Amino acid sequence: MTKPTRILILDDDPEITSALSRGLTLHGYDTVCEHRVDSALMRLRNEPMAAAIVDVMIGADSGIDLVRTLRAEGITLPIVMLSALSEVEDRARGLEAGADDYIVKPFSFDELVARLKVQERRQRPDTPRRARLDPATRKVIARTREVVLTEREFALLSMLARHAGEAQTRGRIFDALWAGEGTSSENVVDVYLGYLRRKLDPSADFGFEIKTLRNRGFMLDGIAPDPG
Repeated sequence: MTKPTRILILDDDPEITSALSRGLTLHGYDTVCEHRVDSALMRLRNEPMAAAIVDVMIGADSGIDLVRTLRAEGITLPIVMLSALSEVEDRARGLEAGADDYIVKPFSFDELVARLKVQERRQRPDTPRRARLDPATRKVIARTREVVLTEREFALLSMLARHAGEAQTRGRIFDALWAGEGTSSENVVDVYLGYLRRKLDPSADFGFEIKTLRNRGFMLDGIAPDPG
């Protein structure tokens, strides 16, 4: 039996840590919960962890300061930050401190798990080579395969790649790629996603897949292709 992946959850709200722990356990993870920065720091210094989920504000303390301390000490485990703050500067502070990803509350649990899996793959030594997008030929080029896309398929994949790991709503995609052309229905998004999925099957050849997140939209999960 495969040993569960251990995740540390740091939040000063016991209800939040409990809910996250239950959900992650259902996805095969082993979790430990902390509610103070000092105790979390001690665990991360002394116990092997696959990743940490860290809230930005831990009472009067700062999760961002925790991340900065860990990175200064050479501790490189993946860290996903959580916050109710969605302003760009707050996200930038967390990422500049050394966090690997940032997700804003409220969030889809499926999205959180998908982002953790992205970080896990990045830590593996056998991570497949990154695929590449070639705008000149509209090709997706991987180690063993390449696929030619139509102009609209290429634009759709490029948009998802630019926002890899982030859910894109049907309406946002429609507004970016179709609204200016008088197309009347957002269902065109689903049609072109279907085209892409068929052309990129099996997705393992390219190192990423396009996922549907219930009530959230669509997300490119895996190693985002290089835009070329």
